[in-house]
This record gives sequence, C-alpha cells and structure tokens, in this order.
Amino acid sequence: MLVRVIATVVLVVLFGLAARRAKLVPGRAQGMVEMALDLVRVNIAEEVLGKESGRRATPVLTVIFFGVLAMNITGVIPGLNIAGSSVVGMPLLFAAIAFVAFIVAGIRSQGTGGYFKSALFPAGVPPVLYIILTPIEFLSTFILRPATLTIRLLANMVAGHLLLVLAFGATHFLFFQATGALKAAGALTFAVGLAFTVFEIFIAALQAYIFALLTAVYIQLSEATD
Repeated sequence: MLVRVIATVVLVVLFGLAARRAKLVPGRAQGMVEMALDLVRVNIAEEVLGKESGRRATPVLTVIFFGVLAMNITGVIPGLNIAGSSVVGMPLLFAAIAFVAFIVAGIRSQGTGGYFKSALFPAGVPPVLYIILTPIEFLSTFILRPATLTIRLLANMVAGHLLLVLAFGATHFLFFQATGALKAAGALTFAVGLAFTVFEIFIAALQAYIFALLTAVYIQLSEATD
C-alpha cells in the first residue's frame, strides 16, 4: 500500500507541476509530457473510437494508462522493488474502472435498454438460440472482460517480480556465500538480472498500453449499434 501511495503522489505531483508551468512554446519537460498524453489521446482514444467519442473517453483512458504505468514501474525502482499492481487489488480496481467506463459509454450511446439488449441479445439470431447465446454473451461481456484485464496485468507483474527476485537473489548468494569458482557465476546472474530489469520496464509500459487499448476497444464495442 505504501508503494501505491508513493507512486500515486509522484504521478500527481509530476502532472501538477507540468500543468502549472505549461507554456505556449513547450520546453523539453513539457514536450515529453505532451507526447505522453498524445500517445493516449491520438494513438489509443482517437485511433479506436474516432475524434468525438475519443475526446470523451480520453480522460478515463489517460488515468488508466498512467495509473497502470506508475504502479507497474515501481517494481524496478530501488527501495520500492515491488510493483503496485503485483497484488490483485490494484489490477482489480483498474478493471472495475474500465468495466464502469464501457457500460456508461454503451448506455450513453444506446440508452439503458438498448445497450443491454444489444449486449445480451445480438441482432440477426434466431430467437431460440438466445437460450444458449444470451448466457454466453453475459459471461463474455460482464464477467470475462474485467476478469481477463485483472489476470493479465497481475500475472505479468508477478512473473516479472519473481524473475528479478530469483536473478538478484542468486547474485547475492553467489557473491557473498558461495565459494571458489561458483563466485564467478554471480556475474552471469547479475547480468541476467539487469537484462530482466530492462525487459520489465518494457513490459510495464506495454501492459499499461494494452490495458488502456482494450478499455478503448470495449468502449467502442459498447457504443456500436446494430
């Protein structure tokens, strides 16, 4: 929880400072922040949802992307050493935000009855098949979507954390407790740990992007009319 609080405070402070010091002609720091924001606005929201719908969804997608990224990246920061998203509560919270976002988007686009009708009773299907199809659609839309968002993020962060622990734990043992030629193997495990650290940074950003992208896709599916 402390790691999560620290990541949240740092994220809020960074964006607060960037917003307070924003200029018409951006400096290097402001330019980097604007590039990061444009990644969400242009490459995720507008690319998937179009200009109008993407503009409405940009705030929630931005919160999801940078929130997930901040929680993920703490796993490779010395002194923190664990991802805030490597315990199920945080991935579940972000999945709940995505869940609410695509349901609200569907209701706003089609109305309450229209949205749930299109989600549970797809058009062009013989009515008798709804006996089988409707439970499947309910499970797929309202259970599996948030569940898979949660599990995908959690599993990736837990796996990365375990790999780093194994690599650097072996390094510590080989350097300080092993004897003879085994000490030399510590250099190999240390190099592997550094490689996994770089890879974990990539995975942290990739999982944030995938989480936000899938949320945008779910919003688009909810807004689609028959």
